[in-house]
Amino acid sequence: MRPMHAPRSLRFPSIEGLRAFEAVARLGSFERASEELHITASAVSKRVAALEEHLDTALLVRSGRSLSLTAAGKEYLEQVRAALELLAAVPLHRRGPAARTRLRVCAPPTFARQILVPHLQDYTEAHPDVDLEVVLSIPYLDPGTMQADVQVRHGDATAAGGTLLMDDVVTPMASPALLGRLPPLRTPADLLGAPLLRTPLEPWAPWWAAAGLRAPEPTQGPKLVDLGLLLEAAVSGQGIALARPTLARHWLASGALVPLFALTARPSHHYYLMPHAHNGAAAEFAQWLHSVCARVVQEAAALLPAADVSSGKP
Repeated sequence: MRPMHAPRSLRFPSIEGLRAFEAVARLGSFERASEELHITASAVSKRVAALEEHLDTALLVRSGRSLSLTAAGKEYLEQVRAALELLAAVPLHRRGPAARTRLRVCAPPTFARQILVPHLQDYTEAHPDVDLEVVLSIPYLDPGTMQADVQVRHGDATAAGGTLLMDDVVTPMASPALLGRLPPLRTPADLLGAPLLRTPLEPWAPWWAAAGLRAPEPTQGPKLVDLGLLLEAAVSGQGIALARPTLARHWLASGALVPLFALTARPSHHYYLMPHAHNGAAAEFAQWLHSVCARVVQEAAALLPAADVSSGKP
């Protein structure tokens, strides 16, 4: 097929001008046309005026706030509508769904439930083009088997080559119901005779050392291999938990859990981010998560007894 060449004397009007004219003629005002076209009424008026200048023909009769078509405008409108319908029928002119970026985030269960998910709406509202998927890692399974764009892990950040997310502390906490059944706990040494909850994910050793006590890990009671389960057990009065205020914020705020001392210690393990892409959705999510964790640490510190909670000293 031989290419069609337009005569040199032929000058096409702009598509924007044609659309503006058709919308004004159909809706009867610049204001209504502006709402449909998502531009100002002034811009609509200028586009129609430019079209009339291009054609050297008046298309509208402007009388105050009312508009009507001239005889030439009525005839031209039918031609414009037919042309716009033809253009709209071209498949390449139809805009497909907006491209979305897939982002898979993997995090430990309690971190995901207590820190990530409660703040997730802020991220999704700010990034509507990101198709976010959150999956949970399982303690003691090889985290390297989890395929994700952003990975939050719990352990030794330095050994794994990760970036620390939160400079956490741990402190003993218990439910008021349990404390009502126990003798007064006035000093850290009083805990040695109290029911202590245990988990390999949060050993008591760092806090014993901060308290100047030589004490072993608890050996009695069920072993909870999940920090969320540890907190739930403490809330239900089953024992005293060595826990992170960052994970226990809403229970501390409601009074369901009570910190027993002003003494805190740095935990054996920390939440950290594994290396990820330096740009794109992964980098933006990581930056957002760092800001969330910083706010969470501040909120948690405000729920502890007035003391130097960052130094680990009573």
